[in-house]
Amino acid sequence: MSMFKSKNEGNIYKCTVRLLDDTELIECEFQPFHRGNYLVEYICDQLNIKERDYFGLRYVDNSKQRQWLDLGKPILKQIKDLDPMLFSFRVKFYPADPFRLTNQGRTMLYQQLKRDLRHGRIYCSVGEAAALGSLIVQEELGDYNEEIHVENYVASMNLALRQTESLERKIIELHKKREPRQNPSEVVNEFLSIVSSLETYGIDPHPVKDHRGSQLYIGINYTGISTFICGKRSQHFRWNEVQKINFEGKMFIAHLSYTDASREAKKHTVGFKCSTNSTCRYLWRCALEQMLFFTLPNSQNAAVVSGGGFFSWGTKFKYTGRTEREILTESINALREQKLNSSGINNRKASSVPATPSSPPGDFEQIRYSSLPRSTMSEPLTYCKVPGSDCAHNIVLYQGQGYGDTDTPIIQLPCLEPVSEESKLIYSSKLNKTNHDSINYYLRCEDNVVYSPTMSKPSATELNKNNKANLDSSKTYLLNKNIDNSVFGSTKIAQNIIHQKSSKSAKPIRKFRFINAFIPSVMCVIILMTVFAIFVIESKSNFLQNVRNLPEMISLRYQYYQPLKEYVFSKLGIKF
Repeated sequence: MSMFKSKNEGNIYKCTVRLLDDTELIECEFQPFHRGNYLVEYICDQLNIKERDYFGLRYVDNSKQRQWLDLGKPILKQIKDLDPMLFSFRVKFYPADPFRLTNQGRTMLYQQLKRDLRHGRIYCSVGEAAALGSLIVQEELGDYNEEIHVENYVASMNLALRQTESLERKIIELHKKREPRQNPSEVVNEFLSIVSSLETYGIDPHPVKDHRGSQLYIGINYTGISTFICGKRSQHFRWNEVQKINFEGKMFIAHLSYTDASREAKKHTVGFKCSTNSTCRYLWRCALEQMLFFTLPNSQNAAVVSGGGFFSWGTKFKYTGRTEREILTESINALREQKLNSSGINNRKASSVPATPSSPPGDFEQIRYSSLPRSTMSEPLTYCKVPGSDCAHNIVLYQGQGYGDTDTPIIQLPCLEPVSEESKLIYSSKLNKTNHDSINYYLRCEDNVVYSPTMSKPSATELNKNNKANLDSSKTYLLNKNIDNSVFGSTKIAQNIIHQKSSKSAKPIRKFRFINAFIPSVMCVIILMTVFAIFVIESKSNFLQNVRNLPEMISLRYQYYQPLKEYVFSKLGIKF
């Protein structure tokens, strides 16, 4: 039942999802463009889970590293080289209050916590383990019966990681003391209330080493980041103290900002070494997703987060999905709306005054809107071409149905003329013709002057003198205009000749190329950084002690600088 691509089905892919009970499997189909959220939503719909944001799908890649299916990326790109391609349906975000989940969601959380207890992910005392085991036995086998439950009847049940005979005897004793005829849902709720109070609730331990080389485990849940040594929590960093999470090669780094006993703000950086680079990247992503899910007000505020450094080639992550605050806000609003609706129904039922039949039900909506005067501002404006106009861009806005004449335009926009060299030449020729026609019209109109009754008509001699003077002035105007145009044209030609000579004599300017400036700049920065790093590592100055103790510098020294130095010295024959 592994995932495979059928040649007869084209681009349809089939996959298998293993549920919290390993014996239950679901066959799914998806296409190459489907993203991770498609598969998660499909499984939650099949299981009738409403709170789907708390669940996810996990798989193991080719390097044997566990991964969570990214909801925002295509499924096929994440598992294209995986064969067989198998998913495991798991609880990804453990809620602070497990009773926020309802029905099937709470049942799935209960199944997940039973798996955590069996695989040793829940660190607890022997007494707590016995109490949890007795609740599991009560939920699966029911009330204690002397005839049925004989000898060590819990030995065949896988209840804890280290299930000893003494633990089984304590579980049997507690099972005998349970109240009979208890509802299974009450047993599940009691189990959830005990587990949620433990420090390791919702913890998936990641093995790391501290700066001393001591083995410990990092656990991440809704409260923050914790470290565990021999099953006990040694450090705890709350989310409000964590400013940034990063990784450098195999080093997982957390930048903290907290207030000490004297109420002074202090900053601190802690680093933990993972076994491989892929393990460190997986730990960084898990911590980042947990922090964003439990701290962001909404997913819209999630920005693209860059992780890694210069020696790990960097990794970008974008949170996809809703946050816990969005889920709680939505549930609160739904509950509030339900209460308002129920209160409205109760008020209507309690009212003793019958409703007045003021109008028929069918005509109520029409009467409601048509009985009031309508404003012309509420009418939509439509665009129409002006009748009889040759301009395609001449637009007129008409009023819609309402008061006034609907055929009267209220706004008229002028025609937009195309801008091109041909249109400019045509326009200039038209303009020159218009000016010439206006001058001729002016000369012609001088011979046909209309005089008012109060004006005295001049004699023929005076008219001839005036016409001659006007003719001379118009000729002088045209002559001056032609001279100005010729002078301006000759000047422009001379300027063009000078510009061409200067452009030929000038040396060609070399074009700026980004790559020619980028490569030397990068090489200079790399050389300077390398020299500075060697100087800091080899220096014994107390002034640079804090820089040498940074997790990034420690990772650089022991993972890259020290092996490279030994290799170079061995090749040169220098004793190291």
